[in-house]
Amino acid sequence: MGVSDSVALANDHQADWLTSRPAAWTRVYLRRTACADFATAAVSAAAAVLLRFGVHPSLKYVLVSSLLPVAWVMLLLVLGGYDMRFLGTGSDEFRKVLNAGWSLTAGVALLSYVLNSELSRVYLVIAMPMTVLLDLIVRYALRKHLHRLRSVGKCMSTVVAVGHPAAVADLVKELRRYHYHGLEVVAACLAGDTQLSEVAGVPVVGDLDDTAEVVRRSGASTVAVLPSPEMDGVRLRQLAWELEKTGTDLCVAPALLDVAGPRTTIRPTAGLTLLHVDHPQLSGPRQVMKDLVDRVAAGVALLLLSPLMLVLAICVRLSDRGPALFKQTRVGKNGRSFKIYKFRTMVVDAERRLAELREMNEFDGVLFKMRRDPRVTPVGARLRKWSLDELPQLFNVLLGEMSLVGPRPPLPDEAALYADHVRRRLVVKPGLTGLWQVSGRSDLTWEESVRLDLRYVENWSLALDLQILWKTVFVLIRGRGAY
Repeated sequence: MGVSDSVALANDHQADWLTSRPAAWTRVYLRRTACADFATAAVSAAAAVLLRFGVHPSLKYVLVSSLLPVAWVMLLLVLGGYDMRFLGTGSDEFRKVLNAGWSLTAGVALLSYVLNSELSRVYLVIAMPMTVLLDLIVRYALRKHLHRLRSVGKCMSTVVAVGHPAAVADLVKELRRYHYHGLEVVAACLAGDTQLSEVAGVPVVGDLDDTAEVVRRSGASTVAVLPSPEMDGVRLRQLAWELEKTGTDLCVAPALLDVAGPRTTIRPTAGLTLLHVDHPQLSGPRQVMKDLVDRVAAGVALLLLSPLMLVLAICVRLSDRGPALFKQTRVGKNGRSFKIYKFRTMVVDAERRLAELREMNEFDGVLFKMRRDPRVTPVGARLRKWSLDELPQLFNVLLGEMSLVGPRPPLPDEAALYADHVRRRLVVKPGLTGLWQVSGRSDLTWEESVRLDLRYVENWSLALDLQILWKTVFVLIRGRGAY
């Protein structure tokens, strides 16, 4: 089958590939983002003037407030705040806004010193932090709106995947699961001798040598090259030259799984481009800081939530006259056992009745899960929906047995069945919440939950913890995937 016929077949499978070319929607999104940035800086400057000088400011501050929005937008542009690679996903977009805030504050202070024109400290203290805070909020709102559009197939960038069938299928599966990344694989160019006509529902339109021609004919905006020995350095360089002519993005996936950017650096050595991978930060000052933050936050949360926890305990106690708390042995960091505390959500003899229900397990791994477990009480079902049964685990966090964020704490019999790579989950403290909780909770398969927990272990950071805690709030409000 020729390339022209293959592309025609792809168009039959994906008739609406090009209904929204990236250049169209990206221009609109960038324009809205720039207008939002300008507006937040203008509002912040106006608020600072009114709060500091009232309705009759001097001409100097009128001029400074007029220039501040322009300077803010220009600085974001210089720092890459409008690079579509970072807009819509990840934390880089917000990090660039924070960097712009620091840079602009330092620039204004330096300029004021050079011109010997001192600016009001109160004005700067109001205007600069307010600009950054409002801009973060507005950009987050724009991002969520973009995610909603992508959930219905709009504002997507088309991708041609290049590699072996298994790798292409994995990429298609991941991008379909996490549609908010905005990438849609619409065609595949396979390595090796294969007669497949499609992979994971995506049409196969050629081999490695056809990639540039397929991109030219289809108008795809990105080529994703997956690890394959056939795509050597010479071939990849030639492909890059061909894609340069059409302005098509080229993404090369390293043969590494779930290793985040902060752990990787590029090191050119002897004419080779080497990818250096740092070890994960599983000890040291940052872990000490994490433990301190966990315990302080748990103590404050227990003080604030104690009235609610008392009410919940009474509700559980009155529902069937059983104990309010449920204690169970779990496996923690480095395989050490500890007692976990939860509000009881099942009947008193739930553990004894488990053997009767084993064959009805709806989970595909070592965990036991049922959507309609008959052992769950009516009060317990409501507690589980909003994860209120987990609140007593704040005591475990306060005692240092758990963390606010981490992998799920397994049962001893579950941990005994772990494969060697799964035991990697046990090198950190288990958490109240984690990546798997904010990515689908009990709706995930066993392999998916393990992969997410291992990704957390390998890429832990305080920033990631804060991001997971932020997402947890919205997951709890929706109440999905909890049973």
